[in-house]
Amino acid sequence: MTFVNTHFNYLFLAFFVLIVFLIVAAKQKAALLEAFADKRSLAWLVAKYSRKKDFLKAVLIVFAAFFVIVALLRPQWGFVWEEVEHKGVDVMIAVDVSRSMMTKDVLPSRLERTKLALEDLVGQLQGDRIGLIAFAGSAFVQCPLTIDYNGFLLAVRDLNESLIPKAGTNIENAIIEAMQSFGKGSEGADRTLVIITDGESHVGDALKVAAKAKQESIKIHTIGVGTTQGELIEIKDEEGKLSYIKDQRGQIVKSRLNEKALQEIALSSGGIYIKSTPREFGLERLYNSKIMDMEKRKMKSTIEKRRTDRFQLPLILAFLLLFIEPFISNQKNT
Repeated sequence: MTFVNTHFNYLFLAFFVLIVFLIVAAKQKAALLEAFADKRSLAWLVAKYSRKKDFLKAVLIVFAAFFVIVALLRPQWGFVWEEVEHKGVDVMIAVDVSRSMMTKDVLPSRLERTKLALEDLVGQLQGDRIGLIAFAGSAFVQCPLTIDYNGFLLAVRDLNESLIPKAGTNIENAIIEAMQSFGKGSEGADRTLVIITDGESHVGDALKVAAKAKQESIKIHTIGVGTTQGELIEIKDEEGKLSYIKDQRGQIVKSRLNEKALQEIALSSGGIYIKSTPREFGLERLYNSKIMDMEKRKMKSTIEKRRTDRFQLPLILAFLLLFIEPFISNQKNT
C-alpha cells in the first residue's frame, strides 16, 4: 500500500488532539456531575445514563476521524495497465559557445547565464521533445530531440567555449543543423528553433537560411544575450593568467549584442526576438507565450502501470460511522 497525499500527515496530530479533547471532556463531565449532587442523589439522577454507550459514541467519532484522514492521504494498492498517449512539440535549442559568450557583461557570463536559464526551462516542459545544438564557427547536435530531460541537462552542463575548435560565430550552420535534425521523424507546424546568442555572426547568410526554414514550417525565435554597450572578452592562458582577445591589428576586441541581426532572423521565419535581462532571461516567457500553445502532435504511446485508488473504502467507513453515531442513545435499555 502507498499513500499519495503524504503532505496531509500533519492531520494525525489533529487526530491525537481530538482524542485528548474527548478524554478531558469526559473527565470534566464526571467532575461536574459529582459537584452537582452527592453520590446517592447522583446515582438516582443518572440511573438511566449509560457510560458505556457514551464511550461507544466517542469511539465511533474517533474512528470516523481516523478514516477521513486515511482517505485524504489517498491510499493506493493494486494496479492496472493503461495505454498512455504522449503529446508535445519539438523544441531545438541552439546555443552560441563562441569566445564572445564568455563575456561578463551578463553575470556570471553570457554562456553560464544561458545554462542556468535552460535548467529552469526544463522544469516547465510538459512532455515536449527538446534538443541541443552547440555552435560557433561550426555547429553540431549536442543532444538530439528527446524527452529524457536529465540527459538534456547533462548536455547543457557540458557546454563550454572549447567545445568547438573552429572559432567565429556562424548562425547559418546552427539553423541548417536544426533543419536536418527536425527532418528525422519530425514534421508539421509543431517545430521551433530557439537561438541563444549575442548575435555577432561573422560568417554565413543566416537570413537566407532562416527564410528557407520558414518554408519547411520551422519557426525561429532568437534570444539576445549581452549588452549593447558590450564588454571585453577575457581569456585564460595555460598558466591561468587573464588576458583579452585582440583582433588582427592587435587591438582589444569588445563584444556587443547585435540586436538588429537577431530581430531580422526571427522576423524572416515568423518568430520573435527577446532581449535577455538580468531579471528575466526570456526562455520561460517565450515558452509560455509562443511554444506551449503550439499545435501538439502525438509523440508516442506507452503502456504504463497505474495504481488503483482506494480512498473510497475508508471514506465510506467514516460516513457509515458518522451515520450510526446519532442513533445510539446514551440511555440504558429498560
